[in-house]
Amino acid sequence: MKHLKYDWGVLIFIIGYHLALLIGLPIYFMNHSPSAGICIVSALLMYISGISVTAGYHRLYSHSTYKTNKYVEAVLLFFATIATQGSALKWACDHRKHHAYVDGDQDPYSIKKGFLYAHILWMFQKADPIDPKVVADLYKNKLVMFQHRFYVPLMFLTNILSFVVMGYIFNDYLSSFVFVWGVRLLVLHHFTWFINSLAHTWGSKSFSQEHSAVDNYFMSIFTFGEGYHNYHHTFANDYRNGIRWYHFDPTKWLIWALSKCKLAYGLRRVSHLRIQERMVIERRNEMIEIVKNYLTVNSALLEEKIEKTTRDILAKFSDFYRLTQEYNSCKEKGEPKDLLEDLNLQIKSLKKTMAEDWEAWNKLSKDIMRQVAS
Repeated sequence: MKHLKYDWGVLIFIIGYHLALLIGLPIYFMNHSPSAGICIVSALLMYISGISVTAGYHRLYSHSTYKTNKYVEAVLLFFATIATQGSALKWACDHRKHHAYVDGDQDPYSIKKGFLYAHILWMFQKADPIDPKVVADLYKNKLVMFQHRFYVPLMFLTNILSFVVMGYIFNDYLSSFVFVWGVRLLVLHHFTWFINSLAHTWGSKSFSQEHSAVDNYFMSIFTFGEGYHNYHHTFANDYRNGIRWYHFDPTKWLIWALSKCKLAYGLRRVSHLRIQERMVIERRNEMIEIVKNYLTVNSALLEEKIEKTTRDILAKFSDFYRLTQEYNSCKEKGEPKDLLEDLNLQIKSLKKTMAEDWEAWNKLSKDIMRQVAS
């Protein structure tokens, strides 16, 4: 068995501040009470620093789902440093490995090693050195490398600056230290760690059954929009996690708002047709299993109907991609206008039938679930 080596600095820091708050908070409340202003500022700083991690460390640096200028990067790195979750370089390296080896032995925080391991214990284990090949692009980013080289002093400086400034403004340095630093850090850490633990445990798998990541609307509220984790692991290059208008994803809204202000560009998103295609493939397998295990009446006919409906809709998706590629190719070559118009009409007609097939697919899925429920 491999001998475990512990990162004593991380272990002492995390266990230390948890114990300090466990012992210190009751004593604090026996003698003091925080002002509403201190509580509001602590909550705001928690949310701003959390979103800076998801928008910066995660969607910008780990997955390159959008681009921005150095000024926005500097702001994101400043607040992400306050979040005290390691440097962007280290964070991105671990996260890219997580996606590459999800649920495997090389996954840095694999849920297969246990809920507590994925949530917190993995950080106590001495990590492998950063692999330059995994984050070669980030080695070229001067801001990222500056933050990485001076991460520890920057982390202390930004956190000390935060609670000292708030302590001065509210004339209560003790409450500022306890809430702007301590309580804020405790809540933020666990909210972020939920992504590695709960978001791989509790929820649905609409886009991929192959890995442990799940979608959970409730979890998105506490993880700054990162709760749609099954979608994210399936389409990691999308700047969104929540793809519907009603999905709670403040990080997506921030990136979108930055793009409207010309402060972000190159936003990458998966087309709704690709998403639908993936859902059909995954839902087909799930429905076949449901029919086999729970329905005895007309199960063979239902299986055949599922297979036929799946083949028909996937064939149309394939035709659509082929026609679209042909149209773009003809347009680049300067083919006659009549040919382009004909291809365009075929694409529009196909999209209409695809929409009808999608409705039929949803109806079939609901009918099967209704039969199971009854």
